[in-house]
Amino acid sequence: MKTIKVASETETNRLAKKLAQILRPNSVITLTGDLGVGKTTFTKGFGQGLGVKRTINSPTFTIVKSYQAEIPLHHIDAYRLEDSDEDIGFDDYFSDQAITVVEWPQFINSFLPEERLELLIERLDGDSRLITLNPIGSYYENVCEELSR
Repeated sequence: MKTIKVASETETNRLAKKLAQILRPNSVITLTGDLGVGKTTFTKGFGQGLGVKRTINSPTFTIVKSYQAEIPLHHIDAYRLEDSDEDIGFDDYFSDQAITVVEWPQFINSFLPEERLELLIERLDGDSRLITLNPIGSYYENVCEELSR
C-alpha cells in the first residue's frame, strides 16, 4: 500500500494524469471514499491524462459512461446499485481494451476483477486529501512503483 497526500484539486488532477500515463488497456481502478471527497474529480483528471475531450461527469443515473481517447475510458458509478445484484454486463467493460474506473466499488464487489488498483480517498483539512493506493496483483504493484518515481 502507498499513501499520497494532495493539498488541492490541482494536485489530485496531476496525480490522476500521471497514473493515466502509466496504466495500459484493460486496467481497472476502484475509487472509494465519502460523498463529495473527489472521486469524480480524480476521474476527470484521469480522463484528461488519457486524452478524453468530452466533459467527464458522474454517471450516477446512467451507471456507466464511456469516453473515446487513445485508450478508451469506462466510468462506472455503482452508487445506485447498493442492495442490488444486477449485472449490467460488467465483464464486457472489465475485459475490453479500455481502462475502467469504478466509483462505489463495494456495491459491485462480486463483479470486480480479482486484480485491480484500489484507491481510497479521504478528506483532510480544506481541499487536502489522503489517497491510499492498494495494488492487487503484480502488474498494479509495478504501476505503484512507477508512480512513485
